[in-house]
Amino acid sequence: MKNIAVIGAGTMGNGIAHTFAQFNYTVNLIDISESSLEKGMQTISRNLDRMVAKEKISEADKIQTLQNITTFTAIKKGVVDVDLVIEAATENEILKIKIFKELDTFCTEKTILATNTSSISITQIAAATSRPEKVIGMHFMNPVPVMKLVEIIRGYNTSDTVMQTIVALSKKIHKIPVAVNDYPGFVANRILMPMINESIETLYNGVAGVLEIDTVMKLGMAHPMGPLQLADFIGLDVCLSILNVMYDGFKNPKYAPCPLLVNMVTAGKLGVKSGEGFYDYSESRKAEKVATLFS
Repeated sequence: MKNIAVIGAGTMGNGIAHTFAQFNYTVNLIDISESSLEKGMQTISRNLDRMVAKEKISEADKIQTLQNITTFTAIKKGVVDVDLVIEAATENEILKIKIFKELDTFCTEKTILATNTSSISITQIAAATSRPEKVIGMHFMNPVPVMKLVEIIRGYNTSDTVMQTIVALSKKIHKIPVAVNDYPGFVANRILMPMINESIETLYNGVAGVLEIDTVMKLGMAHPMGPLQLADFIGLDVCLSILNVMYDGFKNPKYAPCPLLVNMVTAGKLGVKSGEGFYDYSESRKAEKVATLFS
């Protein structure tokens, strides 16, 4: 496996492209938006600059990594003769199924189709293709170049060969693959999202403020980032989407999104990406100032 296509140039997509390119894989980065591709490549370049400054890689390594990436605005052109496609589009079931139907048409029979979904059923996505045995989940963690974990999610029809191939590939890019089964939220978000949701409920019910909740979890539970800050970092819209998938999948009220989270997303307060969530990011991308609503 040497030729990789990544669909989506956003936070996860450009991180996945960066990681494979850094390990000398040929990467086709695909997004329907030219501006998103430009922004994604700028992000990769900045992240590589940081690695050079920390002496983790050389300037020559940075140049080679960028040269390993080619951008495309059309899926059909970008997936020609690739060994693996990793879809990292918005966490939207309808959109992902549409993309996989296109991939099934455009890709050769040898191509493995992976999704970076953080909660949506791999089996359901695979059912939209004529090759369900070659569809698998690769759930990377953000920021991708730094975080070691990759959840490898086996759909109902995913073959042993594909599973073994993707596990081996993950190790080649210095990730630690963990095999999990295909149930809503998998492992990471099945545990993380209820914690974030309960933190929002704690704020919603007036038990404590934003800083107090995050401080308790950082100092009391040794979390590097408080759950409300983490929700802002992930994106409150993404948190809501994952909780809805889990609630729909399990029909268990413990996964029902807190009304405060629903209202914030409806109001466009999505966290770092929108400039405001539980914290105010208008002056800094660091969580240094609590949003006016909660201060």
